[in-house]
Amino acid sequence: MQLTWPDLGIVRLPMKTVRCACTCAACVHEFTGQRLLDPAAVPEDVTVSIMTLVGNYALKIAWSDGHDTGLYTWDKLHALSGQA
Repeated sequence: MQLTWPDLGIVRLPMKTVRCACTCAACVHEFTGQRLLDPAAVPEDVTVSIMTLVGNYALKIAWSDGHDTGLYTWDKLHALSGQA
């Protein structure tokens, strides 16, 4: 995934990195914050099936592995980009 930020410039994030960063209730326990998603269970070649804007604050991504419940806020994507 390629993103362009005013402060970071162009950043390329591996799709698997973005997929594994999902914070939905199926991927992260909503009370304890414990990660439920095992990154080893995500295919190395995972791709975006559908991506849509959610207001002005997030992307909703449906993945080729069938997962489609997470929202990726711009803040979350920016934080991931800073680690790239």
